[in-house]
Amino acid sequence: MDDDKPVIDQVTDTLGTAATATTEVATTAVKKVRRAAKKVAKKVAAARKKKATKTRKAGKKAAKKSAKKAKKSAKKTSKKTTKKTTKKKKAKKSKR
Repeated sequence: MDDDKPVIDQVTDTLGTAATATTEVATTAVKKVRRAAKKVAKKVAAARKKKATKTRKAGKKAAKKSAKKAKKSAKKTSKKTTKKTTKKKKAKKSKR
């Protein structure tokens, strides 16, 4: 403490210095929290994007599979129909 300065001035200076230091600490803390929040947000956004891409790809794969199955099914059906009609024709010829 300085004996030449009045006590009130000394207290005011001390409080001002403390307030400034507190403000700097608070500002630094806020900056760190914001940085951390941004990092987390980036990770979450990347995860969402990845999930959306997977979902989209899965949908496309499912559509392709169902299209292939439908094609196969149509081929089988046409083959069966062809076989039946050939058998019927042969049966008619043999009866004559």
